[in-house]
Amino acid sequence: MKFIASILFSTFAFSAAAQDIIIEDAYARVARPGAPVAAAFFMVRNKGAEVDRLIGAKTEYAAMAEVHTHLESADGIMQMRPIEGGLEIGAMGEHQLKRGGDHIMIMGLSKRLEQGDMLPLTLVFQNAGEIDLEVVVDNEREQGIHSQD
Repeated sequence: MKFIASILFSTFAFSAAAQDIIIEDAYARVARPGAPVAAAFFMVRNKGAEVDRLIGAKTEYAAMAEVHTHLESADGIMQMRPIEGGLEIGAMGEHQLKRGGDHIMIMGLSKRLEQGDMLPLTLVFQNAGEIDLEVVVDNEREQGIHSQD
């Protein structure tokens, strides 16, 4: 009986954590028509009392998706790099993924994406688990128009 109660508690805790994470204002951009790379941007809010981490992403439309950031190299050139250990989202906190900053880098696209297309994207959180999204491709969007970038 203890074992069953433990399973039920674990399932409830997982479900509660997933409900604590809210994704808002998600969109993607493709580098250029036909390019094999894209990036996704959004606001992630953690309404829970526990810290969580965005540790990964995946999509059926690409070979790989990673949590990335922009870093300046020693010679002053901006480079995109994976974020080791993911992005921490504080308890009752938020984090904006935006152009020129943290983002989901989508590499090896197997499907050509154009303005208005929908990109299925799964975000992977350490506590909340997987959250599935449909992200609109919006190459015309200006920085800061719809979000708090």
